[in-house]
Amino acid sequence: MLRDITIGQYYPANSPIHSLDPRVKLLGTMVFLISLFVNDTVYGYIIATVFLAVCIKVSKVPFKYMVKGLKAILFLLVFSAIFTVFFTDGKVLFELGFIKITDNGLIRGAKVIVRLIYLIMGSSLMTLTTTPTDIADGLEKAFRPLSYIKVPVHDVAMMMSIAFRFIPILTEETDKIMKAQMARGADFETGNFLKRAKGMIPLIVPLVVSAVKRAMDLATAMEARCYRGGDGRTKMKPLKYKGRDYTAYIILAVYLGTMILVEILL
Repeated sequence: MLRDITIGQYYPANSPIHSLDPRVKLLGTMVFLISLFVNDTVYGYIIATVFLAVCIKVSKVPFKYMVKGLKAILFLLVFSAIFTVFFTDGKVLFELGFIKITDNGLIRGAKVIVRLIYLIMGSSLMTLTTTPTDIADGLEKAFRPLSYIKVPVHDVAMMMSIAFRFIPILTEETDKIMKAQMARGADFETGNFLKRAKGMIPLIVPLVVSAVKRAMDLATAMEARCYRGGDGRTKMKPLKYKGRDYTAYIILAVYLGTMILVEILL
């Protein structure tokens, strides 16, 4: 399942979205996620769908990458939909014992599925078009004012950057360990839930050991290079806004304003 996670992976391409300032993409992702909860109308979902589809098209990221990331949350999608459909009041359409399916439940279940799908796809689009280094620089630059109240902005941005970098590394490591254990006779797919969960132990233990070892090696390397945080450090490529970034801000403002206006009017 880790192989299907797209959040944290970078897809290199020459597109307008790739060339945007990371601060614009971070804010754009937040605006898109907020808009999914600000507007709860059919027209709002249509606008969000068009906006997301245009962003994916402009980013030149293959659609299969976006769909691939949904496999990791398939269980969450199904569970959320079933829970919402069965436990929402409304006009009963079907009833079997304690199980009741209502019209409001079906509508809310569909909305929950769409929101979760768009949450994952929107977040994945940001990481697929932004390198971990740029994400860390963007976070540090965007939240720099918090450093005046003693918030360790640089440290938080560095930790997030390292976490994003570890995702593809752990994915590759998981694949290697899984193939090695399967060659030794391990079974990860057959049997009931308890048996499969128990069968994951030969995979989880060496993966955790490998992750801890990599973290210790990274800490030793940073300490050997006398790394002391963000005070006094300079950037090889300092972030500067360009014309396309201001254009993107205007587009985001128009999009969010439209979503709010549609919600108020309809």
